[in-house]
Amino acid sequence: MKKHSARVAPLSACNSPVLTLTKVEGEERPRDGPGPTEAPAGAEAGRANRGSCRCSGPRLRKLSWGLAVVLCVCASWAGSTQLAKLTFRTFDAPFTLTWFATTWNCLFFPLYYAGHFCKAADRQSVKQRYRECCRFFGDNGLTLKVFFTKAAPFGVLWTLTNYLYLHAIKKINTTDVSVLFCCNKAFVFLLSWIVLRDRFMGVRIVAAILAIAGIVMMTYADGFHSHSVIGIALVVGSASMSALYKVLFKLLLGSAKFGEAALFLSILGVFNVLFITCIPVILYFTKVEYWSSFDDIPWGNLCGFSVLLLTFNIVLNFGIAVTYPTLMSFGIVLSVPVNAVVDHYTSKIVFNGVRVIAIIIIGLGFLLLLLPEEWDVWLVKLLTRLKVRKKEEAAEGSGDLGSGPWNKSRRARPSLAH
Repeated sequence: MKKHSARVAPLSACNSPVLTLTKVEGEERPRDGPGPTEAPAGAEAGRANRGSCRCSGPRLRKLSWGLAVVLCVCASWAGSTQLAKLTFRTFDAPFTLTWFATTWNCLFFPLYYAGHFCKAADRQSVKQRYRECCRFFGDNGLTLKVFFTKAAPFGVLWTLTNYLYLHAIKKINTTDVSVLFCCNKAFVFLLSWIVLRDRFMGVRIVAAILAIAGIVMMTYADGFHSHSVIGIALVVGSASMSALYKVLFKLLLGSAKFGEAALFLSILGVFNVLFITCIPVILYFTKVEYWSSFDDIPWGNLCGFSVLLLTFNIVLNFGIAVTYPTLMSFGIVLSVPVNAVVDHYTSKIVFNGVRVIAIIIIGLGFLLLLLPEEWDVWLVKLLTRLKVRKKEEAAEGSGDLGSGPWNKSRRARPSLAH
């Protein structure tokens, strides 16, 4: 078996953020061994207290970074969605916009290497770093066969995910698109349960059922009009392609470190330039996606959308270095109310009861999927600890009552019985 061809991810496909591929470098460092057994209990307690004091700072820092990452994910995801909607008013070409934005993926590895050059103590040349990251694909590195078998399929899935999402924005409002895309996590769970044999969890089955119920209710909210049904089908297809992309990555490639993920995403950009470029050209000459002159193209909107989408993918894939993976996923959910507020003031969206309930149900399902695998064990431990604490407080209260002056006088009173 090849040394680097199959590595087990530290997170299950469902537990990690929506589109992330990475794991923190240096994660597999050996833990410190236990202390000497002859150390006194007081010294151990002192060391534990000092350790908890030292850990509070990094934890607080990690939570602070988490808040910044959540806001960045929310702003970039909601911003790119709204900017795409604005772009389609004057430039009705979703596939061309997909191709243009995916081309920016080529910047991932150069940006990663710039960070490596500035921060790393043992700096490597571009060639050395590239060769080391290529070991992710196997001992032979990035060969032509590996490119077409392990990179090209993901390039197709990446393009389909973004194209279906953008095409759905043309059909329905951005609030519905963003909330329906949250079903991605439910699809990831179902696929990872079937394909990756992930642990069965009843709460995640409930979350998947809620997601499906939310999709049906969202379709019913607009009265099953063909325009609305097509838009919902497109965004559900986008969420499905994204889930398939994620699960296949875990199945075929395992997990990737930062440099490996940056190289992989850059390769997707190269695949897009080499093999997808012909499709926008064909669509242009067949007048499926046609514009009269290149001067009419809103280059500012196209570049702004591409920058926001690149920022979203950078933060989502590499934010795990500074915060917890679960926190990053909250940015996806928070983009829903942001899009709802924008739609309320810029479009004719009607927030009837069915739509609001569907949004709440899908959001609740998404949040349930963020629960860790051991959530039930943690809950039992928490309840047990609270029960023990109540018993201790009750015992202390009865002890204080028993040691009062009235009880002392009762004990001191002599018996009159002979």
